[in-house]
Amino acid sequence: MKKLYTFLEQLEEAGIFFTLQRIRESIMVNVVVPGERWEVEFFEDGHVVVERFVTAGDLLDEKALDSLFDKFAE
Repeated sequence: MKKLYTFLEQLEEAGIFFTLQRIRESIMVNVVVPGERWEVEFFEDGHVVVERFVTAGDLLDEKALDSLFDKFAE
């Protein structure tokens, strides 16, 4: 838990937006910065997993919403 608290303090001190979520056996910190999103998972045994999503910088108009829903809706 020390790693999680230290990381949260770093985010707060830097003024970086984040949310917390409980996933499986971990606490996930979802971080949003310009052009990126990070998913940082802290596990009870102490290991940490980081997944980073970076935008290619492409901006789409609202027409893209239909194709996104078609692709990802169940």
